[in-house]
Amino acid sequence: MNYKNSIEKFIEIFKRSNLSISKFASMINKDRRTVTSWIDNITDVEPNKEIKDKICQLFRYPDYIWEDGCNGEEFLKSITQIPQKEVRIIDEDYHGRLKYIMEMEKNRRFVIQAQFPGPMYRDSAVQKVYKSTTSPDIEELKQARIDQMLRYDYDTTEWYSIKSILSFCFASIGNFYTKEEKIKILELIYELFNNNYNKKLFLFDSFSRKIYGMETTYISINVKQKILFFKSPIESVFIEIRNKSLVERMHKYYSSPIEAPSHVNFLESVKIIKILQDALKYGNDIKQAYEAINRETNYGELFYNNLSIDLQKEVSSPKAGQKRN
Repeated sequence: MNYKNSIEKFIEIFKRSNLSISKFASMINKDRRTVTSWIDNITDVEPNKEIKDKICQLFRYPDYIWEDGCNGEEFLKSITQIPQKEVRIIDEDYHGRLKYIMEMEKNRRFVIQAQFPGPMYRDSAVQKVYKSTTSPDIEELKQARIDQMLRYDYDTTEWYSIKSILSFCFASIGNFYTKEEKIKILELIYELFNNNYNKKLFLFDSFSRKIYGMETTYISINVKQKILFFKSPIESVFIEIRNKSLVERMHKYYSSPIEAPSHVNFLESVKIIKILQDALKYGNDIKQAYEAINRETNYGELFYNNLSIDLQKEVSSPKAGQKRN
């Protein structure tokens, strides 16, 4: 097939979707009869722009697949391969990576953090968590980054998993902070985010859906420029994505109350930071911290989900009327 018209392209996309006609029709907001007429070549009336845009959005295809010049092998390549111009590999040393992040997040940022706390909060409150030495140039750039992050008017939205913040506070392994350092970091974050509408902190339950991967890498979304980037498993490499549909979809996923994973809203997240800070200050363990969160907020269930089966047997059940977002 040469895929010279929109109907031929529509048929190929439908076949590759492996969906039923009914499911495919519902996804593009059309009735089953209309979709069947295209698949069976009963009509010559081609899908309109709204349907084409919907298909590109759903399957993350570039919008040029519907152009007359995109046919044959070119069309198949466009729907089966990632366009190279939309993917960029950033392979730099630490100084280069930090400069890249600062440029991408110059005025604002929307990030899903791999671990709690973010590196700049850690470095501003705690000296030398890691033993590696750095150059004066790197230290100067890090300080500029810290100053940027600590500005009251810097616009930042940050997502952390509940698992990562509980591990930071209470884990006995893989935790390089003293009790005093933990309290200092929590105090810094509380002071920055409390009553500051330029900064929003969300705590999400990674056990509410199969989204454990979001805990393993730093993802930064710049919806205005239609760019997102994330850290690859190789320390020195960032992957930059400029796929408009994917960037908007990722941003919507974490900014829409309906689509986002179960989470604590930004006002209550700050309150929970304070509860955890007090728990550490007074020597309370994770069970006592959970009881305080369950008693003083409406998000006990999300924290209950992150306790082990054995710990769940030792604490009270989440109170009635729990919130999930």
